[in-house]
Amino acid sequence: MLEGFKRLFSGSATPPAEGWDGIAPWAASKQYSFRGVQSEGFVVDGRLGATPWRLEWGPSHRPYIEGQELRLRAELGLGSQLQLVLMNRALQESMEKAVFDQYVEGVQTRIDNQTPPEMRWLVMFPKLPGTDMPQLRERFVALSSVKGWLKHWLDGPLTPALAALHLDPETPFVLMIGRGRLMLRTALKDADVPAVQHWVRLFETAMREASRVASEEGDSISPSTQPSLWSTSALPGDEREK
Repeated sequence: MLEGFKRLFSGSATPPAEGWDGIAPWAASKQYSFRGVQSEGFVVDGRLGATPWRLEWGPSHRPYIEGQELRLRAELGLGSQLQLVLMNRALQESMEKAVFDQYVEGVQTRIDNQTPPEMRWLVMFPKLPGTDMPQLRERFVALSSVKGWLKHWLDGPLTPALAALHLDPETPFVLMIGRGRLMLRTALKDADVPAVQHWVRLFETAMREASRVASEEGDSISPSTQPSLWSTSALPGDEREK
């Protein structure tokens, strides 16, 4: 994983894996829209109730993910000041080392907007104590600009869903909220139907729990005024996400 940080902010293209022929029929069976993006990957637009989500599979947009990346996102209308990230421990350790190498021992003296937000937040916000996430503390770390919101989000079905996640400890995994939207990122070499279904189920659980917390928290988080992601093109660049 650390090899990815050696190419920090440079990236490299990787030929796509084969075997995603079944995704289009699966999407059609769910009344989702599907479109391929040249030979690089595909986009699926789905919906949970009245809330749309988008799934993208293609070349990585993040230096900490090598090869093919799965991205899921949904606009939830959450407050723009809510910033939250949950990631696996191996990624946290790699990110913290990358930050140290880049900004302490390297030539840069500050973290700027070219740094992925999940990396910035890792050094900006305190981590949730393990006592507040006992089922997850061995495998994940979580932090937020609003600690109570994060605890409330994990106090429900999302925690057992994460605890049951079958994921190699070295595989990067990020679940985050920022600019009013929820996003999931992970490395995924082969985008077959079972793998995609698995990640969609987890993401929809995170969506439902975020909506639950938003309704129960009332007006404590003001609505986001960020533009919708649905005007962006397929496999959009991440400059719009920072």
